[in-house]
Amino acid sequence: MTINRRQVLLGGLGLGASAGLTACAGLTGKKSASDTPSSSGSGAALQGQLTFVNWSGDAEKKAFDAVIAAFQKANPGVTIKTDTVPYASIQTNLDSRFQAGNPPDLFRVSYIDIGQYTSQDVLLDVSSTFDAAKIDAFVPGLWEGIVYDGKPYGVPHQIDTTAILYRLDAFEAAGLTAPTSLEEAWTWEQFADASRKLAGVVKGKQLPFIYDWQSAGAYRWLSWLFQAGGNVLAEDLKTAAINSDAGRKALEFTQSFFTNNWVARNTSVKSATYPDAAFAGGTVAMAFAGDFLVPFIDDSVKKKFEYGSMPMPKDVTAASDLGGNAIVAAKDGKNTEAAAKFLEFLVSEEQQQTYCEATGELPTLKSLTTADLKFQTRPDLMRTFVEQATTITPEQVKQVTVPQFAKINAALQSELEKAFLGGASAEDTLTALATAVQKAGA
Repeated sequence: MTINRRQVLLGGLGLGASAGLTACAGLTGKKSASDTPSSSGSGAALQGQLTFVNWSGDAEKKAFDAVIAAFQKANPGVTIKTDTVPYASIQTNLDSRFQAGNPPDLFRVSYIDIGQYTSQDVLLDVSSTFDAAKIDAFVPGLWEGIVYDGKPYGVPHQIDTTAILYRLDAFEAAGLTAPTSLEEAWTWEQFADASRKLAGVVKGKQLPFIYDWQSAGAYRWLSWLFQAGGNVLAEDLKTAAINSDAGRKALEFTQSFFTNNWVARNTSVKSATYPDAAFAGGTVAMAFAGDFLVPFIDDSVKKKFEYGSMPMPKDVTAASDLGGNAIVAAKDGKNTEAAAKFLEFLVSEEQQQTYCEATGELPTLKSLTTADLKFQTRPDLMRTFVEQATTITPEQVKQVTVPQFAKINAALQSELEKAFLGGASAEDTLTALATAVQKAGA
């Protein structure tokens, strides 16, 4: 059976970091400087074994295995042992290793969780590996995702972001023409008009759309806030800024999805009904979905219907969400020199291109954002996601990679559910969110 990445991410409890697993509370058993293992020594051939803890679906595992094999061939004295664990237990797994004084040399961490690690002085500072020229090779906003207090910890390996998949037959029946670029992206008013037209055509057979904010994805609601010109946090990245005119506009607009019956009630933020299954199953005309879901959706749809991709709607500006992951090294790993070398190898242009083409995920190197990547599944759709990713700004990256973001994400899940299904007003919801955000940053 093919396992798609959403199934991997939501395995077990299905709540990821937003469930507030441990908030990395177990990362306090750090070794003293005298206990830190030595590396192979500058200038010497790299030697030893590295452990790499991650979660991955089938395509990702094969891609990681290929990168590791290439690294080991280039560095024959080094071997890398991969330990694949479910995303739902990744923080518990890592906490136990850190507490035992035996952290993995390398591990994978989502951008929305990375702040919990960078803020606790347990990650390897890679400043000596990545000079200004190497840093400049990355998309600026994405490099910010691994920076804390001015220092880089790990590498931004890949990203995923949201765009819209739509059924051609539904659009034809509703008389709609899909925008083909960010410049042509629908405004919120145009999106609402399109949803009304789709509702009038599909009736009981389908609903106009599904949005991808389920479970640990509650933070994806922030795309609407950013599009309206708002922010979660003020410039100090601690003070709540969500209770604003932009916040009210975004919340009232997304509440209208439910009051107008454009989305199903069982697709709200605490739901277990996800965009890939709903779209492939034919219950929606449009799906806001991450690029990593395209291989699974395409395999499920097969020849049942034709579909295309188009950008997210925009208001004051265009915006989307920062999904994806960094790869980091433990500060007290057994071979930090080899670990840093692997991080550098992992984000070389050749290796990143090969990985992204195989997995349907998006690159973080500027050179690859404009390259003609040969995605293995539906490259015609992937162009939209590549373009959509350019709307992720450095300022927004900082907002979602702060140490307290897991708590903010949990608050979003709780309060948005009340607003969408529980009848809570926009005013009450924003007040509650502001209180929770302020408390998280205290």
